[in-house]
Amino acid sequence: MSSKVRVAVIGAGIGKAHVSAYAELPELFEVRAVCDLNPVRAAEAAQLAPGAKAVTSFEQVCADPEIDLVDICLPPQLHAQMTLAAQEAGKHAVCEKPLAGSIDDVQKMKAVAARTGKRVFPVFQYRYGGGYRAMHELKMRGLLGKPYTLSLETHWQRGADYYLERWRGTWAGEMGGAIVSHACHAHNLMTHLAGNVAEVSALVDTRVNPIETEDCAAIIMRTVAGALVTSSVTLGSAGSSSRFRACFEHVTATSGVHPYRIGEGPWTFEATNPARQAEIDQVVASAAEPPARFLGFFTDIHAVLNGKEALYLTTMEEGEHSIELITAIYVSAREKRVVSLPLAPGHAFYDGWLPGA
Repeated sequence: MSSKVRVAVIGAGIGKAHVSAYAELPELFEVRAVCDLNPVRAAEAAQLAPGAKAVTSFEQVCADPEIDLVDICLPPQLHAQMTLAAQEAGKHAVCEKPLAGSIDDVQKMKAVAARTGKRVFPVFQYRYGGGYRAMHELKMRGLLGKPYTLSLETHWQRGADYYLERWRGTWAGEMGGAIVSHACHAHNLMTHLAGNVAEVSALVDTRVNPIETEDCAAIIMRTVAGALVTSSVTLGSAGSSSRFRACFEHVTATSGVHPYRIGEGPWTFEATNPARQAEIDQVVASAAEPPARFLGFFTDIHAVLNGKEALYLTTMEEGEHSIELITAIYVSAREKRVVSLPLAPGHAFYDGWLPGA
């Protein structure tokens, strides 16, 4: 592959943010096409990247030998289908969350990647920000110690205007509610720091909006590293905020509350032993601040596709665990029990968590 990666973005909703980010990295990426069934939306998004063309055919994108990477920004029920099709067409794929609707679908993606060499990059852009980077740097230097507890808050306000997109709030279209669409980002940060989830107990409910899927949840988790985690989720908050607080053996860290920029500043880092505060502060101050959100995420993808080391790109294994965790949360809520992970092939929900599946 040439050093500049040639991209097609599929879907001109959240896809517009992706197009804009690629356009800010012209030395790394060239947006060749924006594809949407609505030609007006495709044209509007294509205007955000010089030289990009608007198209309405996904098949046309897959058949274009000039495209290296297909970025899937479609409603969730299409994610697995379109990602697999892109891989089979010889393209690498970026896929918005959720990566798939089942553990089985992720296994299929991994099998195609092994056969074709075409990678899949799950979207978890909140890792890219100065606050989270400093936290991760403390972990890499062994300064955090063992994780004790983590408290996650995903408190957003979503009303009727949000659900004007007819697929939102439906099992068939969104494949879930706040667990799938909102809390997944905080859960990804948590597992990156404190290890995969080994046990989960969850309550979910629909309390805010007249929708099919959940818009509130209370979740308790234990990670493989022994950390005890609480995740509070609602789409009925007064305003939107996200908060991440982690108590490790040597450091307690607290994020800011900006809903879209939880990985950025300001984070606070307090040493358990005050005598070590200066050491902690020095590491935090010296931690390189990566490009934020999609800029950092796409920069890492470019590095990997050109044989270089990425900063902390979400691996396919982590993407798989995110789907496994969503599955386990729904299993726990429906069966009213603690669920242990991993979920083995043959599990009743291995092929998907949709009701009646």
